Amino acid sequence: MLTINLESTSDIPMYEQIYRHIKNEIKCGNLPYHTKLPSTRSLAGHLQVSRNTVDMAYAQLVSEGYIETVPKSGYYVSTISNLARIDVNPTLSVRSKIKEVSSYRYDFSPFAIDINSFPYNIWRKLSKNCMNDYNNNLFLLGNNQGDEDLRNAIARYLHESRSVNCSAEQIIVGAGADYLLQLLAQILSFMNHTNNLLSASSSSCFTAGKIAMENPSYKQAYRIFTGLHYEITPIPLDSNGISIGPLYQTDANVVYATPSHQYPLGIVMPIKRRMELLEWANGGSNRYIIEDDHDSEFRYKGKPIPSLQGIDSSGKVIYIGTFSRAVAPAIRIGYMVLPESLLQIYREHFYYYTSTVSRVDQSIMKSFIEEGYFERHLNKMRKIYKNKHDLLIHCLKIFKDSIFIEGENAGLHLVVRFKSSALEQELIAAAAKEGIKLYGLKEHYLTSVSNNAGLNPTDYPTILLGYANVQEQDIKSGVELLYQVYRKLIH
Repeated sequence: MLTINLESTSDIPMYEQIYRHIKNEIKCGNLPYHTKLPSTRSLAGHLQVSRNTVDMAYAQLVSEGYIETVPKSGYYVSTISNLARIDVNPTLSVRSKIKEVSSYRYDFSPFAIDINSFPYNIWRKLSKNCMNDYNNNLFLLGNNQGDEDLRNAIARYLHESRSVNCSAEQIIVGAGADYLLQLLAQILSFMNHTNNLLSASSSSCFTAGKIAMENPSYKQAYRIFTGLHYEITPIPLDSNGISIGPLYQTDANVVYATPSHQYPLGIVMPIKRRMELLEWANGGSNRYIIEDDHDSEFRYKGKPIPSLQGIDSSGKVIYIGTFSRAVAPAIRIGYMVLPESLLQIYREHFYYYTSTVSRVDQSIMKSFIEEGYFERHLNKMRKIYKNKHDLLIHCLKIFKDSIFIEGENAGLHLVVRFKSSALEQELIAAAAKEGIKLYGLKEHYLTSVSNNAGLNPTDYPTILLGYANVQEQDIKSGVELLYQVYRKLIH
């Protein structure tokens, strides 16, 4: 019988513990080819878990090909060639790797959300209603831009909450911001190519176009654009956001910005700077601003900042947002609002791309918005996040004047600069040894930055301290432990 030490207090489900153990035993060669596994009934009795738990573990192993079923006989280990060579370091077991990855007691991720507050019952109800309607059309291909009902719901929501002025016809629904940025990159590339042909310009080195980006910035957007052969020009930030002077000195015709809550520094772009940015865009017939409104729903002081698109009267702003931060990362539904000029290019040359979001999911999200559940969920999450936000700021007072806190009025993370001569990576490594997962600012820069502390506060080691998916008690104990780490590091 298999000996598996199950941890009832672990965050890892029982079935996954069983699955991982058997998988590791197979990969290490302890369960060779054609070894017969215990029946689900006998293993469940031996481990004192439900039979369904073992069924789930076996089903996952079967689906991944580690074991196979033999009719009227049972489960057997499959033949897998060279499986033992998967690990680069044969002295490091799979078990120890898993332990290393999951060893953090506190994970202050700036990317996480409070998934425990997901509206399971409402989502289950809407899913059931969607299926009970027996709408066969949901299983057919719909509009390439996304179902019209959902786009109408998004258009109303954006106008009411973000002051975005658009029609449903301007909206493209896609599976998250990554897909929408890739589609947009192709539209802009086509525009640039057409303009180059008209101007008879040529280049010995192919580029899809030139995009200016805030520095630091959202690195995933940078990777997508560079992966599609765009030249990226980093533009420094000041206290009001992206610097306009350096932007004019570039030959980029597109700028990527996060004006309502700059990522990662949390700067809110004031109206004067917004008008300057729009003035830059109006200075050329093919200049555009990509406004990534990634987490504008969560603001804790005053009202949410209206969108840049809402004050654009010339069709120069491309607006992008998703439901990933507001609802859940797995709800892969994003939206892009195209100005009329780019919408025409999309319809003439890229309309053949079918929607990447299931029509069932689109129907559920449409009902979630139209029936008022989305607004109520946002109100609930604002309260939860504000409580965590305020608690984190209170707990950080233990550092006294040893830190600077920035970007504290919105979003799901704080920017914390530590007064220390230590390197940012040294602070992250020291925290990791104590079970604290930290995320540095340095990795968000598009160009290299100083690693050494100095008189300038921007040179200090800086951490993006996320709080959304950290329990309140863990915020308290995690910050206290981080303080001890910091004190050891500076002495």
